[in-house]
Amino acid sequence: MTDAAVDTRPAKPSDEPLKVDLDRLRGDLLGFAQIGCKEDDNGTHGIYRSGFSDADMEARRWLLSLIEQAGGQARLDEAGNVVGRWFDDVTAPAVVVGSHIDSVPAGGIFDGTLGVVAGLECARVLRESGLRPKHPLELVAFADEEGRFGGMFGVQAYCGKTTLDWINNAHDVNGVRLADAMRSQGFDPNQALNAARKPENIHRFVELHIEQGPVLEKEGLEIGVVEGISGVFKWVVRLIGRANHAGTAPMDMRSDAFMGLADFAHEIPRIIEEDGTDKSRITVGKVELKPGYPHTVPGEVEFSIVGRDMSGEVMHALADSCRKVLSSIARRHRLHFDFEELSWLDPAPCHPSVVSMFCKQAERLGYSHIVMPSGAGHDTQFMTEVTQAGMIFVPSIGGVSHAPNEWTNWSDIENGGNLLLNTIYAYLTGEDD
Repeated sequence: MTDAAVDTRPAKPSDEPLKVDLDRLRGDLLGFAQIGCKEDDNGTHGIYRSGFSDADMEARRWLLSLIEQAGGQARLDEAGNVVGRWFDDVTAPAVVVGSHIDSVPAGGIFDGTLGVVAGLECARVLRESGLRPKHPLELVAFADEEGRFGGMFGVQAYCGKTTLDWINNAHDVNGVRLADAMRSQGFDPNQALNAARKPENIHRFVELHIEQGPVLEKEGLEIGVVEGISGVFKWVVRLIGRANHAGTAPMDMRSDAFMGLADFAHEIPRIIEEDGTDKSRITVGKVELKPGYPHTVPGEVEFSIVGRDMSGEVMHALADSCRKVLSSIARRHRLHFDFEELSWLDPAPCHPSVVSMFCKQAERLGYSHIVMPSGAGHDTQFMTEVTQAGMIFVPSIGGVSHAPNEWTNWSDIENGGNLLLNTIYAYLTGEDD
């Protein structure tokens, strides 16, 4: 190497933790909070940035400009993911950080967006530090994580886990097709499969997210290191009896579909106690009684069952127990029972080495933390299929999310940003090699 080729930039002292600029991070979050912000009939302001909406694309264009301002290469890939890249002169697999910036209707300002903005801030700090990394750094804001069209389209395309058939048939609750929504924003849905990345080009994936639950706040902890994302199964169940007059049908001669549902609801704690774990969840979230008249014994009930656990074996045990209990209840009440499995997602464990790295950096920074599961789905669950991946949580006030009053203290935002930053630094410099 000639003298002219020697990199004379200073390297950050290895014993001195890097820190994010909270004012800069806060400014970005509040800036995104203005895009798609609307007031509802009750005067409450929420974020409306559903996937491939005009507001979503406005946010993506602004993120592209922020990446370029931070010295990165910025592009929109074929699936609508925003991709930023730094230290691209290094020929090695990239350390990838990311999340999403789309929202549920009337969402909050932190869900997803925090992980993207924090990743951007990490890139700024690392670039300003004069770092000479062994790996490039990549930031991804995945498209439609909130599932407007079902699934998590952006990260599934990025991981090579989608098909043209699915893309051309997917639609939202209003009948708008994904392919049409993409075309309206200048994308060719037939090119979306080209967004897939080769696993060998990804070194690690890390994500920062609000907890969306009450555990960290309740326990007074600063950080949750996610051990994995729970698997989920979703059923639609029908119990069919006989509608009858509520005044003339004797109680012991009824085929009351609602009584079947009520009995099942009471059995849920026992099912979890016998076949589940402390991480198991069974929820009846949607119910429709038919014919639905006050003076008529319900002849049919249709309801959802959503089950979750961190073990695939436990999930199968819970599902089998639900089926057996429902069959027994149906016989008791003279009902016909059937169900349809709408979806089944296996648990997605985070990689033990990434969990260990997060814990190591949290201890170094002096942050109180626990290792915990995620009951909600995240982009990380698909990234675990293509690389060593993991994520961290920061507390949610009251456990509230997917709502305008979603909030996380700025001090917790700073802690999460610092943990993400120093973990990325460790990966970029080859501490895990």
